[in-house]
Amino acid sequence: MFEENVLFALGLTLFAGLSTGIGSLVAFSSKKFSPKFLSAALGLSAGVMIYVSFVEIFPKALESLSAIYGSRMGHWYTIIAFFAGMGLIALIDTLVPSYENPHEMKYLDFEQKKSVIPDDQKLLRMGVLSALAIGIHNFPEGLATFMAAVKDPALGISIAVAIAIHNIPEGIAVSVPVYYATKNRRKAFIYSFLSGLAEPVGAILGFFLFKAIITDAAFGVVFAGVAGIMIYISFDELLPTAEEYAEHHVAITGVIAGMLIMAISLALL
Repeated sequence: MFEENVLFALGLTLFAGLSTGIGSLVAFSSKKFSPKFLSAALGLSAGVMIYVSFVEIFPKALESLSAIYGSRMGHWYTIIAFFAGMGLIALIDTLVPSYENPHEMKYLDFEQKKSVIPDDQKLLRMGVLSALAIGIHNFPEGLATFMAAVKDPALGISIAVAIAIHNIPEGIAVSVPVYYATKNRRKAFIYSFLSGLAEPVGAILGFFLFKAIITDAAFGVVFAGVAGIMIYISFDELLPTAEEYAEHHVAITGVIAGMLIMAISLALL
C-alpha cells in the first residue's frame, strides 16, 4: 500500500503547499480582501482539521497501537505521540519571531498598510521572513499530509484541502509586503509560491525517512502526532486569526460548516 499511494500522496502535498501561490493571486486581484471571507475560510479549515483529528486520525492511531501493544499501553503511546506532535509544532513556533509571524497577516488591506509602513526595506524584510517562517511551518504539514494519504487516500484528500485553505492567506501575507517593497508582482508571487514548496519537500523527506522502517506501529505514532499538529494549528493559528478579522459568529459558523462537511464526506466514503 505504501508504494502504491506514494505518487498520489506527493501530488496532494504539492497541491496543499502551492496554494500559497493562489493566495498571492487573490491578493493581486483586489485591493481589499474581504475580512469576513477570510474569517469564514479559516474557521472552515479549523473545523475540518479539528473534526478529522479527533474523529478519524486519533482513533486510527489508537486502534493501530492498541492492536500491537495492547489496550493500555497502546492508549499511552497514542497520547504521548499526540502531545509530542503538539510539542513539535510549538517548538517550531518559538523559532519564528512574533512580529514576522505570517499568521498575524497584518497586510491584507494594501492601501491602508502601505501608508502605515512606508519603509520599503522593512517591508521586503517582512516578506522574506514571512516566506521563511511559512516554509518552516509547512514542512511538518507536508509530512502529515503525505503520511495520511499513504495510509488512507480519502483522509489525505481531506487534510490536504484543509491545509490548502489555510495556506491561501499565508500566501497573501508573503506577497503583499514584497510587492509594496519591490513594486514587482512577479517577484512577490515567486516568494509566495516558493514558501509553499516546503510541504512537498516534507513529503519527500517522509518518503525516504519512513520507506525502510514503515510498520503499523510507525503509522500509529505518526498518525497520533499528525492529529496533535493539526489541533495545535487550529487552536493556535486558525481560530485566533478567524476571530480577529470578523465577528465571532462568522468564525464559529465556518468551524461548524467545516465539521459538517468533514462529517458528511467521511460518512459517504
